[in-house]
Amino acid sequence: MRFSQPYTLKQIATIIGAKYVGDENFPVFGMNEIHVVQMGDIVFVDHPKYYDKALESRATVILINKEVECPKGKALLISDDPFRDFNKLTQYFKPFERATATIAPTATIGEHTIIQPGVFIGNHVTIGKHCVIHPNVSIYDHCEIGDFVTIHAGTVLGADAFYYKKRANGYDKLKSGGRVVIEDNVDLGALCTIDRGVTADTTIKKGTKIDNHVHIGHDTVVGERCLIASQTGIAGCVVIEDDVTIWGQVGMTSGITIGKKAVILAQSGVSKSLEGGHTYFGYPAGEAREKYKEMTALKQLISAEKKSD
Repeated sequence: MRFSQPYTLKQIATIIGAKYVGDENFPVFGMNEIHVVQMGDIVFVDHPKYYDKALESRATVILINKEVECPKGKALLISDDPFRDFNKLTQYFKPFERATATIAPTATIGEHTIIQPGVFIGNHVTIGKHCVIHPNVSIYDHCEIGDFVTIHAGTVLGADAFYYKKRANGYDKLKSGGRVVIEDNVDLGALCTIDRGVTADTTIKKGTKIDNHVHIGHDTVVGERCLIASQTGIAGCVVIEDDVTIWGQVGMTSGITIGKKAVILAQSGVSKSLEGGHTYFGYPAGEAREKYKEMTALKQLISAEKKSD
């Protein structure tokens, strides 16, 4: 998330009530999670395991719960609870804005786009030309939709990220201030759900076609010309490169990359990154030919044991 204008380190520290280390006029341009952080951004870290990763990241301001040596050219915000204070910043810079109409007056809708009855379009949404939005679609605030996009009934774009921190008395939610971006010539089936990014974008790139009942988690990027079949569940922060085919009921863990032109067969469970150009099957997903060889060998072993009995 980039701010509408630069802020100083002191101004940010005042917003969240934190100590700071560095020049009080040190410029701050935005805030992001570590996997999408840019120079000028704030990143938060609250576990010693990830201190070095945050301090060595592209972020130039680190919101941290320990007084450490400040890297050259960077600044620190010292907080007893960085998770809480990151939420404060999201609330400050991207507060929830109540809807006042079914189609917000701040929404922009392109020429020749058809909006069917019952569609909700939130604040500051942009929809391009020649789109068809079918009944009962909900498009939350700040979503961006390109040209020649079709979205079928009941799909929801821009719900909050499924991201929680366990506390002694329950779970604290990390607030979402990102967007969903749907590029040109994308088709979305009925009853799909695509969550917005925590601070950045969840993106479906041009030419991709998604079946009914598909879920895509926060900050995931789906490449160009991908095919995703029904009942697939894709966790947050996944990168799916161009021309990937994913068949029905595939599940994917967070933070992985699926390489270009990979094919994942139905009901596979993907627990790690997969190279492009191969076909995968099973759980944990592996190259399909090897998986089928394993299954054949297992059947032969069982058959041999039965004969020996």
